[in-house]
Amino acid sequence: MRRRHLLGAMGAAALSVPLSAPRLAHAQAARPLRFVPSSDLAIIDPIWTLAYVTRNHGFMVFDTLYGLDEHFMPQPQMVAGHVVDNDGLLWRLTLRDGLLFHDGTPVLAADCVASIRRWASIDAFGQMLMAVTEELSAPSDKEIRFRLRRPFPLLPTALAKGSPLMCAIMPARLAATPATTQVTEMVGSGPFRFVADERVTGSRAVYGKFEKYVPAPGASSFLAGRKIVHFNRVEWHSVPDSGTAAAALQAGEVDWLETPSFDLLPPLQRNRNVVVQNIDPTGTIGVLRINHQHAPFNNPAILRALLGALDQKSCMTAVAGDDAALWRADVGFFTPDTPMASDAGTEVMTGPRDLEKARQALAAAGYKGEKVVLLGASNIEAINAMSMVVQDTLTRIGMNVDYVSTDWGTVMQRRTSNQPTDKGGWSCFVGTWSGNDLANPAVSVTLRGDGKGAGGWLESPEIERLRAAWFEAPDLASQQRICRELQLQAWKDVPYIPLGQFRPQAAWRREITGLSKGFPLFWNVKPA
Repeated sequence: MRRRHLLGAMGAAALSVPLSAPRLAHAQAARPLRFVPSSDLAIIDPIWTLAYVTRNHGFMVFDTLYGLDEHFMPQPQMVAGHVVDNDGLLWRLTLRDGLLFHDGTPVLAADCVASIRRWASIDAFGQMLMAVTEELSAPSDKEIRFRLRRPFPLLPTALAKGSPLMCAIMPARLAATPATTQVTEMVGSGPFRFVADERVTGSRAVYGKFEKYVPAPGASSFLAGRKIVHFNRVEWHSVPDSGTAAAALQAGEVDWLETPSFDLLPPLQRNRNVVVQNIDPTGTIGVLRINHQHAPFNNPAILRALLGALDQKSCMTAVAGDDAALWRADVGFFTPDTPMASDAGTEVMTGPRDLEKARQALAAAGYKGEKVVLLGASNIEAINAMSMVVQDTLTRIGMNVDYVSTDWGTVMQRRTSNQPTDKGGWSCFVGTWSGNDLANPAVSVTLRGDGKGAGGWLESPEIERLRAAWFEAPDLASQQRICRELQLQAWKDVPYIPLGQFRPQAAWRREITGLSKGFPLFWNVKPA
């Protein structure tokens, strides 16, 4: 078994997690739902970080004005509906009746306006929306008004974002916090309350059912429609060792593992009390995120030299093993098998790997042995596996690699620093995106050249020009043509490096039903 030797049977009591929650044998209505996330919830503000664990937390605590359905179409969520006038230049959104925040105060249009402004100050999709917004106001407690300079038909789609960063609606007093400062008081209007006094950083996060939540009408579909809570309490337990977490699942000590490692899947699949299944049909894409602000990666020629060395197949087999049905190694800058994906320029990654040629290209590009600080998240096995492949490859082509192995929360904290490496900065790190979040330029927050942090401070006027053109494209064929051009430009400027696509599996007790496709959502989940 790769990377781990498990002592004894997977369900052995010695490997079980000492949790305080009651066993499955207790009354179903009284027991909590116990979930093991892929990493600890180190950051709780869903506007401050791109971390998926925080996004998942955010959708429990906060609601959104619109929600994406299972076809990724925006549906009214906190709004009852909208009216569009003046040839698409005036949007009037009306809030549903009875919406309350967790502190008991009503949700007002002014809260929504403040929340939209906070989100849009940092989110790429939101920035595009605000760039065409002449006026955003709350003329009454129920009405949110957008007066636009030119039509923006994707307005509901922007407000319905399911990927980081979500447009979380919070009280205006919290939304007044700059997006560069974390909000630590969790007051939303979502189906769950965050139980702050039971949070143990590095160990546990707890949520309680919000009894006064008013579900949206209509059938539940991904992030849209009715969100019905069947568990009065949900506990997230951080279990750094996957073997321990898998043993706890088999023993009934926990109910749901977000992403057990691939080498633990066979024994879980053999357990008749456990369901193993992929819940994200778009898969997960590994990426090497780049800091373009400091040497050596402020030189795109050096980055282009890496493209001939880094091997998507090696990264994917390190994560998921030799079964090619679980991964792909021909990934460009858009999710495979989605409308914007193409093979434009992908031969730079799919051709034969030549480390000596890459070493020579580095020297020709002007690399002079500058230190490369590679951040690795040891507590997320897929990221850890890819990080080690990247470390080995960069070292073998002659780069001076300082590999910093830490936890994902620390990586997310440190990635906000744009200081030089000798002052606590970084050069690159491996991360992952759901395929949903690389499907097009609107949601791909790292395919940017605007000089801001989400894109690693890359400045590429051509990437920005093509991205803006995509929003203005009149039809699908035009969008696809622009995305081919955008991908070709990305191979030149290298905003990040795709490392392949894999299909992670989730695992849960058979007593639990109602899990949604996409990512971990906790409404509609119930005991069988």
